[in-house]
Amino acid sequence: MREPPPRVRAHEVRDLVAHQWDDGVDRVAHLPVGFGAHHWAAYAGDRPRLFVTLDGLEPRRSADGLEAAYVSARELQASGLDFVLPPVPDRTGACTVLFADGALSCTPWRDGVSGGDLDLEWTQAVLGRLHAAAPPPSLPHWGPLVGPGFPHELATLAARPWGPGPFADEARSAVRDHLEDVARFTRRYHELAAAAQGRRWVPTHGEPHSDNQLLTDRGRVLIDWESLRLAPAERDLRTLIEAGVGLDRLRADAEMLELFDLEWRLDEISEYAAWFAAPHTGTRDDEIAIDGLHHELTRPERLPW
Repeated sequence: MREPPPRVRAHEVRDLVAHQWDDGVDRVAHLPVGFGAHHWAAYAGDRPRLFVTLDGLEPRRSADGLEAAYVSARELQASGLDFVLPPVPDRTGACTVLFADGALSCTPWRDGVSGGDLDLEWTQAVLGRLHAAAPPPSLPHWGPLVGPGFPHELATLAARPWGPGPFADEARSAVRDHLEDVARFTRRYHELAAAAQGRRWVPTHGEPHSDNQLLTDRGRVLIDWESLRLAPAERDLRTLIEAGVGLDRLRADAEMLELFDLEWRLDEISEYAAWFAAPHTGTRDDEIAIDGLHHELTRPERLPW
């Protein structure tokens, strides 16, 4: 997120990190990176030691589920998957600590760069290793992110005023204009989710795109393991398909690719609708979110495979 959370103070983050993870930490600095979670660099003197993340909690992301995902990522790393960079446990052995309206975690700091063009060869190779790994006992199972009643819930939400905020009316009108599309997307999504039960399930990262890869002087690693789930491999392979890798080369199932494309779309619409139904002020994060809402409501339905 581009702005720090409004009800969280930097010294509160510092105190918790120093108490739970590293008493050498003397300050934190908010990092305007990513979208969805908040991040800080935790410093000891002039050197960063930890990459701090505050994940929001909601009905679809529980504290227990987040902890299980991070513990599973640590187990995958311990099994030999050296490209996994998971959070480190705190003094109690837990990977997360409840804080503010979410859960705080800390990952070892690595100097590096993320984003840009996807390294197709590396990504395909590490996903192959991840999908071949034995699932850790604590690994959460994937399930649909929106229920069959989502179109009705969205219509009910859109029937009343949103905001206040500069994008409230624009977002509400856009959603109302596409309620029939959302209903069609949701029906198809649940048809495919039922079909997924008969497919092979493997450990999946969920969002292995370039923003969740970090190129360091020790090599490239995958970060942001909160979305780790046991699921059909197409949950990850969708990223490679979108980057131009052919369907035949990956031996991917077109229906499962469609499932996870619809999941991304519906989850984004759900989150952005809740965002603009609530008070907002027109920050840079709000600007990114309104663009994202329009994109997911209107992008072509024709799949690229």
